[in-house]
Amino acid sequence: MEQRADHAFTIEMMDIKDLDEVIEVERQCFTTPWSRYSFICELKDNQFSHYIVAKHMDKIVGYAGMWVIIDEAHVTNVGVLPEYRGEGVGEFLMRSLIAAAKERGANMMTLEVRKSNYVAQNLYSKLGFEPIGIRRGYYMDDREDAVIMLKEPL
Repeated sequence: MEQRADHAFTIEMMDIKDLDEVIEVERQCFTTPWSRYSFICELKDNQFSHYIVAKHMDKIVGYAGMWVIIDEAHVTNVGVLPEYRGEGVGEFLMRSLIAAAKERGANMMTLEVRKSNYVAQNLYSKLGFEPIGIRRGYYMDDREDAVIMLKEPL
């Protein structure tokens, strides 16, 4: 368990029973949220996926996921409820993903982040990620570019 301000957060593996709360986090975080079906496929059918939730008490306040394929990890998504941002939840989730990726044999991790999302880019930089490229028009909702970031070694 990690302490941040007056909040105590725990990390657990995401489970199908968590999906109602995860979908609510997703809905509050993203203009084009993933569907329940997408999460079910990730949890049940994707052998490369690893998804976690951050809880405060028994409430899911954030989640994160990645794929680990051979020696590379790719972050698929990270979301934190707006009222818990700035409390260290995103950093706790990312540090947990990095540790899990290492345990699974990954030696590098990539992700995409909106070009306009400076808060997330700053967090990723703090954790050792560096920008390595741009994916033009990556986001479907508004065709915003994505910054590709890499952390190597983990």
